[in-house]
Order: sequence, then C-alpha cells, then structure tokens
Amino acid sequence: MWLNPEEVLLKNALKLWVTERSNDFFLLQRRRGHGEPTGRFTGLLVGALDTVLDSNARVTPFRILLQVPGSQISWVIASGVAIEEVNKHWDWLIHNLLHSLSVFENKQDVASFVRGKVRGLIAEDAWGRQAAQEEDPAKFRDALLKFELHFGLPSSEKLVTYYSCCCWKGRVPRQGFLYLSINHMAFYAFLLGKEVKFVIPWADVMRLERVSSGLMTEAIRVNTRQRQREFSMFLNLEETFGVIGQLADISLRRLLDSEGLELDRVLQQPTRITKRILEEQALREYVLALFRLPRSERLHEVASCSVWTPHSRCHTAGTLYTTDSYLCFSSREEGNCILLIPLSEVLSIEKAESTSLLPNPVIVSIRTKKAFQLIELQDRDELVENLNSRLRALQWKQSMFRNKKDGKRKVSSPTPYYTFYYDTGYSDEEEIEEQVLRNTINSEALMTAFHQNQPGANGNKSTEQEKERLWDDHFSEFGRGVHMFRTEKIQRLVAMGIPESLRGELWMTFSDASSELESHQGYYTSLVQKSMGQSNLATEEIERDLHRSLPDHPAFQNPTGIAALRRVLTAYAHRNPKIGYCQSMNILASVLLLYAKEEEAFWLLVAVCERMLPDYFNRRVIGAQVDQSVFEELIRERLPELADSVPDLSTLSSVSLSWFLTLFLSVLPFHSAVRVVDCFFFHGIKAIFQLGLAALEANATRLSASTDDGQALMILTSFLDQVGSEESSCPPSSPPAAAAAETSSSDSEIPAVRPTNITDLINDSYEKFGDLSVRQIEKLRCRHRIQVLQAHEDTIKENTLRLVIPDVSISPENLTDVYDLFKTEHFISLYWGDSSSAAAAEAAAWRYTDSSRSFIERQYRLDRPQFKSLYGLLAPWPGVENQHADTLANRTFTLLDQNQDNLVTFREFSSWLDTLYCEELNEKIRLLYRLHIPPALTESEDDPSLMKSPLVSTNRPLYVNLPDDVEEEVKDYHKQLKQMLQDLVKEKERDVEKPLPLMNQREFIQFCKTLYSMFHGAPEENDLFQAIATVTSLVLQIGEAGHRAHGSSSEVPEAEPAQESAGDAGNVKTAEKDWTISFAQILASLLTEQALVNFFEKPVDLTVKIAEAKEKQYHQRAGLLSLQQGNR
Repeated sequence: MWLNPEEVLLKNALKLWVTERSNDFFLLQRRRGHGEPTGRFTGLLVGALDTVLDSNARVTPFRILLQVPGSQISWVIASGVAIEEVNKHWDWLIHNLLHSLSVFENKQDVASFVRGKVRGLIAEDAWGRQAAQEEDPAKFRDALLKFELHFGLPSSEKLVTYYSCCCWKGRVPRQGFLYLSINHMAFYAFLLGKEVKFVIPWADVMRLERVSSGLMTEAIRVNTRQRQREFSMFLNLEETFGVIGQLADISLRRLLDSEGLELDRVLQQPTRITKRILEEQALREYVLALFRLPRSERLHEVASCSVWTPHSRCHTAGTLYTTDSYLCFSSREEGNCILLIPLSEVLSIEKAESTSLLPNPVIVSIRTKKAFQLIELQDRDELVENLNSRLRALQWKQSMFRNKKDGKRKVSSPTPYYTFYYDTGYSDEEEIEEQVLRNTINSEALMTAFHQNQPGANGNKSTEQEKERLWDDHFSEFGRGVHMFRTEKIQRLVAMGIPESLRGELWMTFSDASSELESHQGYYTSLVQKSMGQSNLATEEIERDLHRSLPDHPAFQNPTGIAALRRVLTAYAHRNPKIGYCQSMNILASVLLLYAKEEEAFWLLVAVCERMLPDYFNRRVIGAQVDQSVFEELIRERLPELADSVPDLSTLSSVSLSWFLTLFLSVLPFHSAVRVVDCFFFHGIKAIFQLGLAALEANATRLSASTDDGQALMILTSFLDQVGSEESSCPPSSPPAAAAAETSSSDSEIPAVRPTNITDLINDSYEKFGDLSVRQIEKLRCRHRIQVLQAHEDTIKENTLRLVIPDVSISPENLTDVYDLFKTEHFISLYWGDSSSAAAAEAAAWRYTDSSRSFIERQYRLDRPQFKSLYGLLAPWPGVENQHADTLANRTFTLLDQNQDNLVTFREFSSWLDTLYCEELNEKIRLLYRLHIPPALTESEDDPSLMKSPLVSTNRPLYVNLPDDVEEEVKDYHKQLKQMLQDLVKEKERDVEKPLPLMNQREFIQFCKTLYSMFHGAPEENDLFQAIATVTSLVLQIGEAGHRAHGSSSEVPEAEPAQESAGDAGNVKTAEKDWTISFAQILASLLTEQALVNFFEKPVDLTVKIAEAKEKQYHQRAGLLSLQQGNR
C-alpha cells in the first residue's frame, strides 16, 4: 500500500534489507530473511528480531524507497506483505512517473514532486474506499472533493451524504448542495458570481422542524442559538429530515453526554458512520423498541415472510427480524400480530419441502414441543444457515455454562435460603432476625403472604376466577410463554386486568425477563452476596427510601418486605453502577416484589431500567425528560383544542414527569396503578403516552377553563386520585386534594368530573389514541432528545456564569462569549484531535467527584494544547504570535492548573483573562512575576514539573482504614473529608495574602525575555525596548547590591518565610548565597518608566478580541490539526 512519505537516513542500515530492483530514483527492497533458505545466520537473526517485536512495530517484508541522486536521505513511499502488491506499485511508478522525473533540473524538486503525488494517491484511495460504499461512487467521490475544497475542514471530517436543495434567506432561495458530515452540516451555493457557504456544527443545533409556508411547499428548519436556516426543494424530504435528525442526535449524545447516554458501539466511532449505517441503526432502534430487546442485541437479517397463525387458521404476512438471540416477527400493521422466539428456546431450524401453496417454508421447533411455520422467505438457504450457526454457538455456550456450574456444585454445595412467611412482632431477638432476613432470598411473591390483608380482596374472587378462565382459554389457543402470539385479543384481556395469580408470570413473559433469568442461573444470589454489607452513596440513598416505598401496604410495614426490597435495589446498584440507584426505582421494585418472586423481580427491574425505559435512570433522567417533551408535542397534535386554550403546555408536561418515572404508581390508587403496569409490560412506553393523553382528554374542558397552573395541577391530581378499579371493594374516596380542587372548581364554575373506572380509562386510551405507533415515538424521541440535551447545556452554562460573574470584572456579555469559545475549543479537539487525549479529557470532565468543588467545575475543561490555542487567540499583547509565546502559554497553564490534574477549568481561565483585561497594572505585573517563579517556571521548560509539595491540610486527620468495631466511622470520615477540603480552601485564600517568593537571577532573565517578546510589534516598540533596558539595568544593580550585602554580612539571616511557602525550595539556593530580587523591587522599577506604565495600563477591547477569536478559532484549529495529521 502507499505510505505517507517517511525519511530514512541510512538506506541499508545494519544490512537488514536486500535490494531486488532499482533505478536512479526508486529502490524495491526485501527484508533480509524473508523468502530465503532458513540456514543463513543473518536471515535467522533478522527473522527473530521481527518476531519478538510488538505487532505495531513489525516491519512489512517489502518496501519501495524514493532516492535522490547524490543525497543520503531516502523516503519510504510504499510497503507490502506480498511481492505481488509491491510490484503493482513499482510498475505504476515506472510507467507514470519515471520518465517525467528526468525533466527536473533540480533533483531536490524530484523528491517534493513524488511525495506530493504519493499523498494524492493516498487521499484518492481513501476517497475511493468511502465512495465505494455509496450507491453512486463516482458522484459521491466528486461531492467529497468539493466538500473538502469549499470548507477546508480536516480530512478526518468524514462526509456522510449530501443533497441538492434550496437555502432561503428571507424570500430569496439559493440553490446549492447541503453536505452532512459526522460533526457538521454545511451548505454551498454559487449563483451569478456570488458564493454563499456556511458551516453549522451539530453541537449548535437546538431544534429541528418541518414547516410549510406560502412560498415553500415544505421545508426543514434548523434552529441554532444564533439564527435559523430553512432548506427546501428536496427530492425526498422525509429521508433528509430523518438523516439530519439522526446525525444531530448521535453527535449530541457523543459530545454532550457520552458517559450518561447509551450509544451503539458503531456510533461511538464516528469515522465508521455512513448513510447505510444510519439506515441500519434507525431500523435497529425500531426493532429494539418494538420487541423490547436488550440494548446489546445486533440486528442481522430482515426478511419479508408469512407465519402460520393457528388462531386465525391462515398465514399472516409481515416481516421477520433476526438478532443475536431472537427471532422476531411483526405483521404488516404494527401490533396486529407479534411473535418473539428466543433462540435459547429453539431446538432446530429446518427447511421443509417447497410446494406451490407453501413456497420456501421453514420450520422452527421449540422446547415446548411446538413448531412455527414461516413461508415466502427469500434467500431461505442463506438465512437458515446463518440462524443455525448462531443457534449452535448459543447451545455450545449454554452447555459450557452448565458444565461449569455443575463443577462448582461438586466442589461446594451452599444451602439455599428460603423464607417462610409469618407475622413478626416486636421481640428481644428482633435485631438478630433482621440480620437473617437481610441475607434471605424470598422464594415466593410477597402478595402470597400479605394478600389477605388487602381491603376488599375477598369480595372479588369470582371476578378473579373469571379472568383466570379467560386467560386459560387464551393460552390454549395462542400459546403460553414468551413465544405466544400477541394479538388484539390479548390486548383486550390486559385492559380488563391480569389476574393476580398470573400477573408475575405474564410480566416476565411480556418483558422476556424469563429468558434473562433462565440464562443467568445463580447470578442474582451471587450479586446479593457481593453487594450486601457494602456502603456507598447508592446504598445510603436506598436505606433512606426503603420505608417510603408503598408505606401503606402491609408487605412493606414488615421486615420481610423491607429486606427483600433492600436486596433487589442493592443488587441492581452493584450490577449497574452507571445507574446505581435513582429515586422512583424503589416504588417500581416494591410493586414488582408483590407479584413476582424476588429473583424474578430483580430481572423485571433490569428489563425496565435497561430495555423498556432506556436512559430513564441515569444521573439526569434524560430519557424521562425526552418522553416528557414528546408528550408535549403529542398534546399539540392529538388534543389541538386543549393546546390552543392552554398556550403554555410546559405545566401539563411537567406534571407528566412523575407519570413516566413511576408508571402512574405515585399518582393513581394502588390497584388502578397496577393495571397501568400491566399495560406497560405488554405495550411498553406507548401505553403511558396513551393513558396520559386519555387523562388530559377527559379533563380538557376543566383544564381549558383553569386560570392558573396551580388549578390545572389540582384538577389532574383530583381526577387521578378518584380513578377506581374493580379490585377496590368501596368507591374511591375524595382526598383533601380532591376536595380542595372541587371547591376551587366550583368557585370558578368549572363542572366537576365524576369518578372514573380504570378499565374505562384504559379502553378510552386504546380507542382514541391506539394508532400511536412505536415507529412514530422513536422518531419523536430522536428529535426531542436534541432539545433536552441542549436545555441541559443552557442550564450548565447559566450555572457556570452565575458562579463566575461575581468573581470577575468582565461583562456578562463578554463572559458568555468567552464560555462559548472555551466550549468550542473542547469540541474541536473531540472532532479532529488526538482521540486518546480527547477521550481522557472528556472522561475526566465527567468523572471528577470532588464534592467540595462547585457544580460547573466538573464540566468542560481544557488540556494543555487546547489552552494554548485559546491563549493565542485571547492574549492581549502584540507579541503572542512569536516563538516565546508558546513557552509563556505553557507556564500559564501550569500556574492555572491549581489541582494538578493537567486540566484548566473555566473559572481558572476566566480569572486569568480578568487579570489581563480588567485588573490594575500591579496585578498584571504580579501575574507576570508568578509566571517566572516555580511552579510555573521549571528547570526544564520542555518537561514542566508540577509543585512537589502540594498544599494539604494538617489540621484534621484523615482516616483511611477505619476500625471495624466503630459503626459511626463512615460518617466521621465524610465529616473529616469535608473539613479537610474547607481547610484547604482557607489555606489557599491565606496564601494569596502572603508575599511572593523572591526571584533569582535566572528567573529574572526569563522575565526580561518575556517582556522583550511582548513588546515586539507594538506601535511604541523602540520606546518600550529602551525603557525595559533601563529597568533591567536598574534591577540588576539592585540585585547585585543585595547580593554583596548578604556576602559581606557576618551573620546568617533566617530564610524568608515566603521562600519556605514557595513549594519548590529544593530548586532554589538559599538567600545567603543567591542573587535575588523581590516583586516590590521589580514593580517599583517598572513604574519609573512611563512608556511601560502606558503599555500595561492601555485598555484593550475584549469585545473586539473575542470577535476576532470567533472568526479565527475554527479554521485556525482545523488547519493546525490537518497539518499535524499530515505529518504523522
């Protein structure tokens, strides 16, 4: 393959290469020992060397060198593993370049010409590989060239796709091309001699909309913080809108919350993203949501087919989706017939005899002695072969797991714990009993022991028996277990309410938690053993919320129920520390424990948190807020009259947050809320959207007439409080909230709503809003996630500025712009920088857990190269572009990096900028002085070392290993840590008031060098140079006089306290023997020269500097990074 030309000083170093072919300009060489008889010693030696080298350092056996006659320098331009590959490159050089090189008079020009040609071949080859993946490679190659030519972005900015369209400016359309890349959308138009082009980073996109107006039939509106753009005249607007939404969503998830939001492995590598990948990813997201599959499942095959459905006695047409562990079938009309077959349940997949009535049939046999017939499968042979391959791999994995498990049982056979329910009163042995319960896993659902204590439970036995009979009939016709046919009939049964005896089983079936349980035998028990007894933030929050979980239910007024809830929540926090514990999980887990065995409840919680409600339970509940925003749009779309009468729908959508987080468990009476959970496990989040819309629709008249947000809230609260169910023996009562709402509504002459039955509300939701599809929800989620993430970014920005503004004199407007530059610098490195350093900086920004720091300091932070880039853009002095400026930027970074983590926070950056632009002369000189003493100035500027004696509080001890017999040590530890951090802050504040350390002669020379470099290019350059020469002479005389005075003194004075506090005393000699000068002496000397005073007191307009930085930052950094990548 062609290589980026790399210099080789010795063409035949150590005789490691043998020349096979040569001419005046090129050499084809073979690695010694490759292809030779094995008896030669040199060949054996070189072969052994190549073998022991790391794979990244190994050398390919063939290479082509470019040589210039009379020069000792050569360049490696191609290499290969096989001689055939290298011969192709050699032949190309001979036929296309060799004859042209003879016309060059200057032989050095030959090297430049050939190196440029090879780089062009490499770029063309890269474009070719990318273009080959597109439908029309030639056109895409042309678009790729134009994209790089027009916008000048680095080559790593991969183009995904492009569209011809119009961009509107007012009423004027501009016809051109819209280019969509992994980090940006860009538009270029050239019409009548006028060029229009702009670039919009995906990180700036706030909202995407489809709009219509008089001039445009339909357009895509892209809103950023600065302005909005409208694009129209697309050949396929639906496709374009989807691709734009996907790219914006993926980019924001990767840039703004890479630690919190789940992102597919392929999408975490932006350079692999293509239009085809985006289409596959959109389909995969839909399949995962429709069948509620684990997020790790990969989609393999999608095929149209028909499945024999015994209940309808015919074949039902639809689509088959195959993943790593599942066969999934959905009818053409979503929801009419769904079939889910885990491969773990499958015995065999076989091709049957094909006939005219049954074309290309396939029989899938499962362990329950049932079989499913699929027909009309295209590419049947390949599909069956792939499925059987995955089936064999899964069966082998299961057999290995069973063998390993059996082996462990033979070694040790731990006795399982079982819980026998009995009433536990208060006794002397209560403490011992609770310890036993903490480690005892329940073998039955809590409802089996506490059902009889529920009010009204005995009056509905006939209803429960009738429901059980209907479900038994359904099982006999549609099957039982995960692989049952899910049709509209089962939907009606779920709406009627699942009988309590079957609720746990059906929840496990609908969520397919049963497959997870089957494939992870013993996993929960081991988790409980590992997690119980540990103490961390999650366990503290769990303990605080245990007694708040369904406190009115007798199961959780008992140590048995509390202990089971503790085990489930603690085990899950241990399994998934990324989520840990989130409020509302306790309510959900409580309900799951009532109707399912403890281990089943754990796997149901896993299914809900990781599959059915993705991103709901991360640190910022992004998923719930996204669905809340989607719900607001559905209100506008499905309830337009209510939306028109309530201009601000944020109140109604904010009320719904608890609906989504707790699945209505916190707002409905218990028995009614459990019915909602039934629907949720069958339909997923779609059921919550439908029910929420039905609740608003039932109260639309009263909500339209409400006068304020509080009244609207009371209306919904009173309505939901009175939603009853058949399980309740008495009609729902009116709680105080409901009574207050009725009083308020009567005063406003708003008609009261009679109590509603949960069955009627569920049926209304299916009847009126049942056409809401999973595909529609997923598309809305993609768009609204953009808005939610950007809203979080705005909140972070506001918090940052609110904390920093009081400490600086920079205007809020300028500080806002500086924050944008700071954030953009971080993003630019994530776009095109070194992936390892960018990833490290991003991880550090999110994982910083020092609780003493303010919220914002855990956000965007810059490493050294990023800081140096901003330094060059914002430093106010004329000489920042010279070579010494890089040294000064390094020192500034070291000085600002107070906590020595190699990252600078926005607060630290703002403080530095405030000193340069807003402080008095003496503070500016103080900053320059500090830049030329340790820790900013080090012995080796190339390898700056940090402070060797970091400031640590010694006022209070810090316990690391706590005594086992003291129960309160953990709390004491946190108190001591907090006190230590407070002491640290106080000592740092006291340090500011201490005198600065003295400066030695070497440091003063560096100080003068910095001043000379700063004055270079200034309008008064000559006067400033003369002034600094005078000051330098004066200070040297002062220092020399002090040095002589110390030398002639017979008494040895004590070391300055300030020197002891410098933190780098080991690098500086004592004051008796060293030439030193103080900050006060330097400041007084500088004040004697008016030219210097004028220079430092001259106001610099930060607004102008920021505007220039905005113009330069993007393309300056892009060009620099492109140059760095080209030199690699």
